[in-house]
Amino acid sequence: MASSYGTDADKSSLRSNYLAVRRTLPVANRATADARIRASLAGFDLFEGARMVLAYVSFGPEVDTRSLIGSLLTEGRRVAVPRVEREPHRMSFCEISSMDELAPGTMGILEPAPDAPSLEVPDMVRTVCLVPGLVFDGAGRRVGYGGGYYDRFLAFYPGDKIGLARTTMLSSNPLPAGELDVPVDFIATESGIWNCRRDYRRIRR
Repeated sequence: MASSYGTDADKSSLRSNYLAVRRTLPVANRATADARIRASLAGFDLFEGARMVLAYVSFGPEVDTRSLIGSLLTEGRRVAVPRVEREPHRMSFCEISSMDELAPGTMGILEPAPDAPSLEVPDMVRTVCLVPGLVFDGAGRRVGYGGGYYDRFLAFYPGDKIGLARTTMLSSNPLPAGELDVPVDFIATESGIWNCRRDYRRIRR
């Protein structure tokens, strides 16, 4: 994995540093990396066999999921995307049949309508959740944007968690983590799928 800014760096410093790194990556390089990440997912049995995919809707220079969501819906796959409720400080997922059902919500990110029904925990059995982040380490720990929405959601999520990361978003050093932080189970990268649950081995595509 790529080098990090050190085990002693706190989350705020890591967040600032990796936001800066992400901004400097040329658009063409991001597009190439993201296409390879989608290819890694397509060759991953766990992802391909999931009953439903819970996918974040990418915003700005995040690893692109909009193309992936569109492809999954075209294939007839079931897809759900998040809706953020800032007042209770929580996030829920709603199943969609088209990207046209989404509108700008919290921080301008596309979300389902406020009255769209949310998935309950039993609805999410045998699903996978694609998790965003600024940096991941080999154990699946991540540093996100600091809101804590995903960690609160993942604490009760019954399916498999897959982080999406370009190689510039990988740390060779352990990341700081609190007792409420929830690691991902796998990381999809340009070179394949990293299994964070069994000695950090990479799964062949």
